[in-house]
Amino acid sequence: MRTVRTAPGRDRPATYSMLPSPGELPVGTWRLEHGWTASFEEHTHDFPGLAYFQTSGGQLHTGRRTFPIEAGDLFVIAPGDVVGRFQASDLADNQGWGVFFTADALGPDVPGAHLAWRTHPLLFPFVRGGAIGALRLRVPEPDRAGWATRIQTLREELTERRDGYREAALAHLVLLLVGVSRLAADVVDDLRENREPLLAEVFEVIERRYARPLSLRDVAAAVNISPGHLTSTVRRQTGRTVQQWITERRMVQARRLLAATDLPIGEVGRRVGFPDPGYFARAFGRTHGMSPARWRQAGSDPKAR
Repeated sequence: MRTVRTAPGRDRPATYSMLPSPGELPVGTWRLEHGWTASFEEHTHDFPGLAYFQTSGGQLHTGRRTFPIEAGDLFVIAPGDVVGRFQASDLADNQGWGVFFTADALGPDVPGAHLAWRTHPLLFPFVRGGAIGALRLRVPEPDRAGWATRIQTLREELTERRDGYREAALAHLVLLLVGVSRLAADVVDDLRENREPLLAEVFEVIERRYARPLSLRDVAAAVNISPGHLTSTVRRQTGRTVQQWITERRMVQARRLLAATDLPIGEVGRRVGFPDPGYFARAFGRTHGMSPARWRQAGSDPKAR
């Protein structure tokens, strides 16, 4: 699974975006353990994720807090949450897993971009936004081995890619999210009712109108605030600009249409808000590193899956 880094600005850290390859399920897993050689700068993701730790030891920096890691800790990382600088030594003698995904993984009927995290019942725990840091939950001791096994099995399905792996991996992901929702049941009502009403409105506008010409000024007018204020608010709370979110929503739908239909490339672009086929091809290429036609061709090759 490839990630793309957007450089930090003066008032925000770097942001990482998940970019699946053609035909690839947009789900990734990572081992988090002592001896891991990776290190990370302070950053945010524009996709949701989980960090689950089987043992105690080490620390996790998120938002403005540092948590000593305890056995059974489950950190729910919402899009826009700030994860602090992370060194392999921060894990001490710990063992854990990271699971990251995009809303696309939950099926073609799930809205793209940020709106899905507000409308899909399994994604309510990820609806926070902003630099408040990850939500810390605790997996009960009798359930901890089962959590580790399920994540390991998910990783095996994604790695080995045997027949039916997409359905199997999605099933394991859904069961993980069901577990998260049950652990976070006491915060779900608050997340539904009180969190980020402006963001909810912004992404509802994008969802309704992304297939037509849509600019920052259009969105700002629809939510009755100035373009400047909207830009700073959305970027602070999600790590991306309004225009980047419009483009992301269009690219989600473009990938769906390229993979699931035989529509001409120009028609795909028109249906996702790019009436100019050349401009659509350039925008798609900037995001994916290849043309829409090449992306579709690679996705139809079983070796690419």
